[in-house]
Amino acid sequence: MLSFGCLCVLLGLGYWLRRRLLFLQRLYLPASVIAGLLGLLVLQAARAIGHPVSAEATHGWGDLPGLLINVVFACLFLGRTLPAIGQVWKSAGRQLAYGQIVAWGQYAVACTLVLFLIKPVFHLPDVFAGIMPVGFEGGHGTAAGLGKVFEEYGVPEMKDFALASATGGIMGAIIVGMGLVNWAVRKGYVERKSPPEIEIEALGGIIPAGRRPAAGRLTVSSDVIESLTLHLVFVGLAILIGWLMKQGLSQISEQLPGKWGDIFEGFPLFPLCMLGGVIVQWLADRFDRHEHMDEGLMLRIQNCALDFLVVAAIANIKLDVVAKGWLPLVILIVAGIGWNVLCLTVFARRAFKDAWFERGIAEMGQSMGITATGLLLLRTVDPEYETEAAEAFAAKQLMHEPFMGGGLWTGAAIPLLAVWGGWPILGIALGAIAIWTICLLVMNRS
Repeated sequence: MLSFGCLCVLLGLGYWLRRRLLFLQRLYLPASVIAGLLGLLVLQAARAIGHPVSAEATHGWGDLPGLLINVVFACLFLGRTLPAIGQVWKSAGRQLAYGQIVAWGQYAVACTLVLFLIKPVFHLPDVFAGIMPVGFEGGHGTAAGLGKVFEEYGVPEMKDFALASATGGIMGAIIVGMGLVNWAVRKGYVERKSPPEIEIEALGGIIPAGRRPAAGRLTVSSDVIESLTLHLVFVGLAILIGWLMKQGLSQISEQLPGKWGDIFEGFPLFPLCMLGGVIVQWLADRFDRHEHMDEGLMLRIQNCALDFLVVAAIANIKLDVVAKGWLPLVILIVAGIGWNVLCLTVFARRAFKDAWFERGIAEMGQSMGITATGLLLLRTVDPEYETEAAEAFAAKQLMHEPFMGGGLWTGAAIPLLAVWGGWPILGIALGAIAIWTICLLVMNRS
């Protein structure tokens, strides 16, 4: 309980610092990231002066991200009516194709750098190529959730690099993204003539009393079962289905020869929990006429798990490990930011027929941070969501997240890099970019 209390104190301090320090507000850093960095600072300072924090105060922090990431992904589709694929494609086809190009490009850039520069010069393994894409597209949660996968392939230090990459990505998204917003305004690429003024109170995170939305709807009487408890039951069912799938993959891996067996054995649990959530929601759509699941409550469970996950993950980064490879890490992060800027400034205006900057800046924020970062940058140029960018971006996430944003490909990429090496992954990434580029060209001609 002491370790849980310490995590809560860190989160409280992170929120307080965000409220008090204007530069943190201007960076739009979530309180969980601030809290994690604060915890990292405290732990490193304590070790430096020879008085390390007691093991009881941080007990379980190392295991928490690997557990909570399953909750985060299990909630991804719970409480939402699953849309038809054709409907999503019709409303967000171009956005999806562009987002896929951005995501696959991160793997192509990273693999190229590792194969031609980082591996020969710094003698790092091919799996290092997954550090930037996992940190950027997947974020802190995915980076932490892959910790056990890194351990299984004998490179546990890669988890620390991935978490550092995620931190660099989200800060780069805000700093570089806001710079690009001002550039686009000056050039007249957006409908608004100047960036919107944001109230100081809003930067601190306080929602005015008269505009506070409901956290969710209670779907059952607490005399029978607490509604939040019932929602956790659905989350648990999704995780259980994911776990059964994982056991099935383990059984399959024993029958497969050589490297194929290693790939199936190393596949992480959390993307399978996401599939478990899809199955639970599919069953609910067809057989639950009382609609027991509420999207608002599921979001509260998901976001709560993510907050504690991020704090524990960042606070546990081994800075001594990251310090040994800081230069190749910086090279990857800078290259990743450069790729995203290139996509926005060059490719986005050719990919979209309308609101190209609004659509592109949302994608940049999401592909370097989290979905909320993308929406934040979008709101700076389209605060009232007057363009179709917000609708297309939200619809695209339904098909993008299951594969790239910590989903199936993200889960498979690290085992594939560890077993096959960088060349096959580079070929897959370039092939995917070519396919999605052709899709864009076809859609733009129609």
